[in-house]
Amino acid sequence: MQHQVLIEPRELASQLTRKPIVIIDTRSSDEYLRSHLPGAVHVPEIFGHFALSSPEGQEELKAVFSERFSAAGLSGEELAVVYEDAMDNGFGRSCRGYVLLSYLGYPRIAVLHGGKTAWDAAGLPTTAEVPSPQRALFPFRANSSILATADDLLSSLNDPEVVKLDVRQYDEWMGETASPQNVVPCPRKGRIPGAVWLDWRRLMTRAGGIARIRPREEVLTICSEVGVHPGSKVILYCLGGVRASNTYVALKEAGIEDVKVYLGSWYEWSRDPALPIEEGEPDPRRMAIRA
Repeated sequence: MQHQVLIEPRELASQLTRKPIVIIDTRSSDEYLRSHLPGAVHVPEIFGHFALSSPEGQEELKAVFSERFSAAGLSGEELAVVYEDAMDNGFGRSCRGYVLLSYLGYPRIAVLHGGKTAWDAAGLPTTAEVPSPQRALFPFRANSSILATADDLLSSLNDPEVVKLDVRQYDEWMGETASPQNVVPCPRKGRIPGAVWLDWRRLMTRAGGIARIRPREEVLTICSEVGVHPGSKVILYCLGGVRASNTYVALKEAGIEDVKVYLGSWYEWSRDPALPIEEGEPDPRRMAIRA
């Protein structure tokens, strides 16, 4: 992982005139058109594209995002800085951008810590002007160490050395809903057998109305509630790999290195009746404290 993933607003602002930087906005079209960081390119597919881990799904993922990042002007020379509105109300979509770029092999990536909310709070400029980025040849080099597939997760179910970490909200973990507010229909409810649960929001702190990822020691203390430590092997899942990506960044920043995101997550797993699910009351020892 890069030595610095989270970049603070003033640090980013100070670098804009000194380094080649492409800023990527992951918010909705309405939010983007109303106001965005100067020069920011809109790539909403980072949040909206549900990826499947089948060979066909992976090829589609590579094709969609190699094209979108080429159109955004990423050649490998620029620092790609991804942001959302706030790191808790956007479900971690900026971190999903980080995970996607990492998987595609992009060499220089950062996430705006605190999102546009933190940028605005720092009194930094915004604009409604839509840029016209110069297309670039995206340097695609797939990195298989970033993502887990459904087959990877299935083969790990009986392996106690691999922590299957569910970071969805409590009602999803309990099988009461399939997605937040049941917005995304999934044919089955429940959880992956043997998984442990930690609400993704626990790894963030909110001060002054700005959500940020907690410091390293706090993240490690919270993760220890479900048996995740710096030497653990971890596969993360949520609904579509967005919240799991937020947790991925938090764990990596805390020094937990052997971490993968199951990008297909519950959206894919629930659709295959051959894949096992667990229902009913879970063992409370597999659950962290509720957010």
